[in-house]
Amino acid sequence: MSAAGVSRSVAALFIALLLAVLAGCAGGDGSSPSPRSSSPSGTGGAADVLAVKIDNVAPARPHTGLERADIVYVEQVEAGLSRILAVYSSGLPPVIGPVRSARETDLELLRQFDRPTLAFSGAQSRLLPVIDRAPLDAVPPSKAPGAYFRGPDRPAPHNLYLRPERIPFTASGVNAVEELGLRFGAPPPGGEPEDSRTVRYPSASVTFTWSGGDARWLVSLDGSPARTAEGGRLGAGTVVVQEVDVRQSEFSDRSGNNTPFTETVGSGDAVVLRDGRAYDVRWTRPSADADTVYTGPDGQRVELAEGPLWILYAPRR
Repeated sequence: MSAAGVSRSVAALFIALLLAVLAGCAGGDGSSPSPRSSSPSGTGGAADVLAVKIDNVAPARPHTGLERADIVYVEQVEAGLSRILAVYSSGLPPVIGPVRSARETDLELLRQFDRPTLAFSGAQSRLLPVIDRAPLDAVPPSKAPGAYFRGPDRPAPHNLYLRPERIPFTASGVNAVEELGLRFGAPPPGGEPEDSRTVRYPSASVTFTWSGGDARWLVSLDGSPARTAEGGRLGAGTVVVQEVDVRQSEFSDRSGNNTPFTETVGSGDAVVLRDGRAYDVRWTRPSADADTVYTGPDGQRVELAEGPLWILYAPRR
């Protein structure tokens, strides 16, 4: 073989070895590993959940995009009012809101998901470093200014909206209910007929009224029918009223009202509403990075009816 031929053979061998090394570094299949695949995992689910903190006082209604949420959490905030944390995964509406500020309760609640994205308007200054350390992707307006806008139809602070397609998030297409290890299926045995159930906070209330024709629970907020931005009624396939301890936290709002902390780790009683019946169950969540499990008197996990899941954290009596 000529000297030129030897040189070409050596060069080809070197290139082949280099390509093999690069393929091995990429995981053996020639592709780079997904950043989400290496994120800390509490439940083993995908990291494709968007949680949005939503206002829930009269000037903030009707809500926009709330009917598309897979899960709607309702929790107590300052002055006995309530606020919503809406979780999206199966799909996204074009606009969600009005968006409001985050609370310490949200950080523990969201540990059930695998590093979720949290959209919120801001937070108390002492809470911001805590949010930065939490295992989630925080996306307030300061990090994604082009994703938020002020609506002209209501006054601030009840007019901030999110365009979710403008933040670094892609819906997985998997219902967020499944991310929690919950399942849709047949109703459990037993239960009692239920036409209506109201959950009361010191300065707010949420009522669910069974509609057989719609096969869902119609939602009322503070005594008024809850509607979408298009005028339809908000509804839930399953409602969970979960009794929890609500205590004071280290944080307060600008008016000096203490921010209550809702303890979502622990165990206690709950009521599951589905198919026009109420079921007494137990809830258990042994640690912050564990799922919440709902079991009936027989010890079996309770399955859910199709449709949005509303979970209300009711102060333990």
